[in-house]
Amino acid sequence: MSAFSRFTPLISGLPSTVPFVGPEAIERQRGRAVLARIGANENGFGPAPSVLAAMREEARDIWKYNDPENFALREALGAHLGVTAANIAIAGGIDELLGQIVRLVIEPGAPVVTSLGAYPTFNFHVAGFGGRLVTVPYANDREDLDGLLDAVRRENAPLVYFANPDNPMGSWWDADSIVAFARALPETTMMVLDEAYSETGPAHSLPSIASLIELPNIVRTRTFSKAYGLAGSRTGYVISTSGTAQAFDKIRNHFGMNRLATAAALAALKDQAYLAEVVGKIHAARERIGRIARANGLEPLPSATNFVAIDTGRDGAHARAIVDGLMEHGIFIRMPGVAPLNRCIRVSVGPEAEMALFEEALPQVLKTLA
Repeated sequence: MSAFSRFTPLISGLPSTVPFVGPEAIERQRGRAVLARIGANENGFGPAPSVLAAMREEARDIWKYNDPENFALREALGAHLGVTAANIAIAGGIDELLGQIVRLVIEPGAPVVTSLGAYPTFNFHVAGFGGRLVTVPYANDREDLDGLLDAVRRENAPLVYFANPDNPMGSWWDADSIVAFARALPETTMMVLDEAYSETGPAHSLPSIASLIELPNIVRTRTFSKAYGLAGSRTGYVISTSGTAQAFDKIRNHFGMNRLATAAALAALKDQAYLAEVVGKIHAARERIGRIARANGLEPLPSATNFVAIDTGRDGAHARAIVDGLMEHGIFIRMPGVAPLNRCIRVSVGPEAEMALFEEALPQVLKTLA
């Protein structure tokens, strides 16, 4: 198959890859329908009825471009968080924001510090802009703050990535430790504090907005994809100082946000009662996943997210066999991609019917692997 002959040397040298293989691709490859979609860390409980109503109402105006300044949503987020609209930047999900952050900070060859096995889309963007990844292994199944700080100082890295709560392990650090880490960083190192699961973790794991808002080298990324149930609408945002947040205006796609996604996010922010209800369902489903794991001789790890990492007690090959075996029953789950984390499987929360399918199929799969 031929390709254009004048791609840049950087692009020509990169593999053609997708950080995540979606359930749709697995369905196409295997010719088998996904019956339980509990592998992508989505919120199967869905958005609030008020959000769906807002999207239907907005649909009649879909012929219009969205406000390129995202003014209403930045104002609403600022009011919700106790900051100004100038402290907020908005894009099509955290994944898009990560690409913008790397573009803002990283030149070809520059070192970028992250955890070995952490969110792979960040690594995808670093590679795409020519950065050099410097990875630090997890310690006790969570990101190693001391190791990350040592790597930043050793490499004089301009960018470090840290997720709290963590994907793929579901682990977390307390707020005081995160603030201490952020304040110990050199002023010339930008920290991505990925808080995609901020609504589902314990209160003591989330630093207050005031504790970090004056630090221009800290960007906190959040999303409507998880607790708010809007993964398909793609809405994420950055919280930082006004100067740092406004730097995104230099490179972002000003018409990148669509009207339905903006209407959905505005309605979701207003319906905090529904958010509290869904977070309760997420907590209950996490506990159920843990009970299912223990009933089958597996060990669920503590989780502050909308998924549970389950220690299979063996290696990555065994975990992969469980993932593949469950897919034969139409159950889509995932696993971390790096040893020793890949001894685990990862199961997202879901509604009753999908949890029941997982509970029924898991012992059957394990029996075939015994």
